[in-house]
Amino acid sequence: MNFIQDNIWWFILVFYYLIVFITAGYEIMHNREPVKTISLLFALVVLPVVGLIIYYFFAQEYRKDKIFNRKKVYDHKMIKRWEDLLILQDRDLQHLEKFFVDDKIKLVRLLQNNQTKPFTFGNKVDILVNGEKKFETLFADLKRARKHIHLEYYIFKSDRIGTRLIDILCDKAEEGVEIRISYDYVGSSISSKALKRMNSCGIEIFPFMPVWFPNLTRKLNYRDHRKIVIIDGKIGFIGGVNISDEYVNYKEQELTKMYWRDMHLRIEGHGVKSIQAQFLLNFNFITSKEIEIKDDFFPVIEPAGKSAIQIAASGPDTDWQNIMEAIFTAINTAAEYVYITTPYFIPNNEILTALCTASRIGIEIKIIIPEIGDSVVARHATNSYIEKLLESGVQVFHYVKGMVHAKTMVIDGVVSTIGTCNLDNRSFDINFEINAFVYDKYIAREMLDIFNNDLLECEELNLEDWRNRHYSEKIKEALSRLWAPLL
Repeated sequence: MNFIQDNIWWFILVFYYLIVFITAGYEIMHNREPVKTISLLFALVVLPVVGLIIYYFFAQEYRKDKIFNRKKVYDHKMIKRWEDLLILQDRDLQHLEKFFVDDKIKLVRLLQNNQTKPFTFGNKVDILVNGEKKFETLFADLKRARKHIHLEYYIFKSDRIGTRLIDILCDKAEEGVEIRISYDYVGSSISSKALKRMNSCGIEIFPFMPVWFPNLTRKLNYRDHRKIVIIDGKIGFIGGVNISDEYVNYKEQELTKMYWRDMHLRIEGHGVKSIQAQFLLNFNFITSKEIEIKDDFFPVIEPAGKSAIQIAASGPDTDWQNIMEAIFTAINTAAEYVYITTPYFIPNNEILTALCTASRIGIEIKIIIPEIGDSVVARHATNSYIEKLLESGVQVFHYVKGMVHAKTMVIDGVVSTIGTCNLDNRSFDINFEINAFVYDKYIAREMLDIFNNDLLECEELNLEDWRNRHYSEKIKEALSRLWAPLL
């Protein structure tokens, strides 16, 4: 007994590394991405106890293997009927090729083959710059709703803007409009009073995958990062703007609050049906009950505009990294330019290589990222990639006016994408994300004008100056990059 007491810490250490050895073996045998596996093994070995906590809270994929596999089986049965009506056959895609420049048809084929996502025509698309424009437009449309309203948000707060939204929703519920809300349990902050009020109005509102101590687990795996609204199955909203005062640039807060630059889309047309399907799939999943699919959810729609749209959704329940692969394909098939705006740039090797290679063969690549951002570790991790980009001729710009939160791309004046997906591993592989890919030269022209206007609030980074930044910054970047696959 004395021997054990005298050597208790040695026994604990041996026991700990026995657990580490078993855990490492489990991780290696699952053949996950090598960079991520190495980062996890590094954490397990050099950070006693903390490493295991990181692993079990942030890196485990047991829910993906079990829960989301069940969800995937259900998904296909639910949406097959209406997708079969919209999906293009090979002969239709061949006919479509003459409308596309260069290899853009490859992007259409990829999304259709990856996810059976219809290429829809006759859509009307409105670009909504910043939260104030998004909420002004959204509130007006909500007040005109007649049958149903569906909302799915990563951040839903019962603050000033959130209360205005809740007021409208309760009014519509009392008029007999069916309202369903899905909110992420970790990202959102809805008061019990607000929840009680919505429930009393007959609004169906459910959290996405509740967890213990959400304030201590802001990055807990498998969060619903989407921001979508569907009204009567005819109008859809998709983009980066959450329901929070943080996303609205109130004039009276100009001196006290960081300026927030964001982007959202309003869509009318068949593209809304894809957004509707994704909402219903997730809502059924979190409520553990099957919603009766009504014709009102997928109504007959007359052409509303001239834009073609594909909606790409990705997450732990999809077979492929749909949005990442679409972005990868868009970069690789670019003929002239790729302009990107993203708040978090922590790319995987595929996207980084695609950008650097495209730049070196003469494609103009411009990337806008925030100078400061809202995450210190993410900012330093992002900075660790900048030197390689600059060396390859990629133009990188720091947005200095405030926080740029828009997640957009415009390619060759033909294709644009706006949605919730950041250029990082968390968006590519862990969170539930959704993007609209818009094939319309007029929308691309408007997106280009917005991008160029944002450049006026940016400072371009210079390779020589960047190399000469303080060595302490380089150390922070190197350490932060070790965690890049987990951020």
